[in-house]
Amino acid sequence: MEDWKKRFVDEYHTLKDKYTKLHKMVVKYEAGTLEFEPNCPLDLLKQQKAAMGQYLYCLELRAEIEKITL
Repeated sequence: MEDWKKRFVDEYHTLKDKYTKLHKMVVKYEAGTLEFEPNCPLDLLKQQKAAMGQYLYCLELRAEIEKITL
């Protein structure tokens, strides 16, 4: 695999992992079961999650166009 493709796949998987963890945190925050009190407001965390989700979509679309297996 070419170096740029490997970096692309690594970036995707790193972001996907962080997105999944943030999603779980937001769900627990909204359910009132989060084990700690975040310093930033829930709305900011949701905005971050939305931006990360949009970026994941862009990477997935680009991977499909460029025939990169994620």
